[in-house]
Amino acid sequence: MEITWYGHSCFRIVERSMATVITDPFDHKEVGYSELKLKGDIVTVSHDAPGHNHAKVVKGSAWTLDHAGEYEIGGVFITAVATGGNGDRNMVFVFDYDGLNICHLGDLKAVPGRKEIEQFGAVDVLLVPVGGGNGLNAAKAAEVISLIEPSLVVPMHYATPETALKLNSLNPFLKQMGMSEKVEQHETLKVSRASLPEDTQVVVLKHNQ
Repeated sequence: MEITWYGHSCFRIVERSMATVITDPFDHKEVGYSELKLKGDIVTVSHDAPGHNHAKVVKGSAWTLDHAGEYEIGGVFITAVATGGNGDRNMVFVFDYDGLNICHLGDLKAVPGRKEIEQFGAVDVLLVPVGGGNGLNAAKAAEVISLIEPSLVVPMHYATPETALKLNSLNPFLKQMGMSEKVEQHETLKVSRASLPEDTQVVVLKHNQ
């Protein structure tokens, strides 16, 4: 499996012979970054905001998911869990690729309760907001990671030089996780069940232009 970050909360998840997922495509005029030019089978939208709901930019998609439920599309089992209340409604998506589970927390703002976390199931790779704004800040993100206990953590939704939004940088999160600010950044995350580490590791991705 290959996971690529396109900035903000937008990722492409690709696995051979299975559906390609695009998460939270954004309107670059509102968010910054380059205009998205993506193809995918499934688009997921965590909530109705320009930074997360620009589904029309994704070519070839037959499915746009933005409600709670369970889905099976193109060999991928998807669980969508609603979190938050009025004004803070957010969808968390868990993608089961033949037993490898990727969880995208969307714009999760508060630490979820036990019942919500139980709905996520076992999580191998956690895509987590860390830059505050309408999403988790560094301290809350670290708390959520300790509760979910994923094998790999990929931070998202934080300030970069290209961001037009008022968000915190990645550094406070790295500090919370006991990491150096000079962490190595990877072009993509290639992962399989056999490659998962025993202890939780943070993988920082470069955003794809």
